[in-house]
Amino acid sequence: MSLAPWGSPEQANARCPGRAQPERWTYAQGHGPATAFRGETHEEVHKTVAIAAAGALLLIGGVTAAANAGTVPVASAPVAAPAAVPAVDVQPVPETVVAQNRISVGASAAAVNAALAKCQADKLPFVTVALVDRFGTLQALLRGDNAAEHTIEAAQQKAYTAAAFGTPTSELAKRINGNGPSIADLPGTLFLAGGVPLKVNGVSVAGIGVGGAPDGMLDEACATAGADAIAGTAK
Repeated sequence: MSLAPWGSPEQANARCPGRAQPERWTYAQGHGPATAFRGETHEEVHKTVAIAAAGALLLIGGVTAAANAGTVPVASAPVAAPAAVPAVDVQPVPETVVAQNRISVGASAAAVNAALAKCQADKLPFVTVALVDRFGTLQALLRGDNAAEHTIEAAQQKAYTAAAFGTPTSELAKRINGNGPSIADLPGTLFLAGGVPLKVNGVSVAGIGVGGAPDGMLDEACATAGADAIAGTAK
């Protein structure tokens, strides 16, 4: 009995539809390890790769075209700074501007030197003398030999207190009484003798203060000597 040959696998499968179909594995060779595509032929793999490559080229070309057309966001140009607003020139008229007097640098230096010279003559070289303007800004300061650090602040605060209230601090100290809140609690002030105001036409424009003597009235005597040294020179 002769048996007819089965022929190719496709012919064998046609004769026996129920026969199990072998799995087909195709390997696409590249620069790296072979990649297996289950159930695909060489032609199908090549077609898939070609479609993917064509899609990538289209995507790159689209992005390039959009960038050339200016539709892709790029780094924005620096924003120009707004133009400076010109300063307003206010006219110096009494209705708008207040004129203020102040002690010159030369007079300030002469006052603190005269005050320290008085203390030195009184055997009190360890004091500090300060001259401040109406708002407490320091204009001149002279620290005597061996003057302690706290005398610097004391002299400035006495000078400011006298300038702000337009009264010697020895007089202001008499107004402090009782244990409740008082003007002595104001920041930057010191209601102890040793500060003297400097006035122009009856208006306080500065103050000179001395700190460091064993008694406040000794400090104030030196401050008064400094004020007297420039009497009539304030402009």
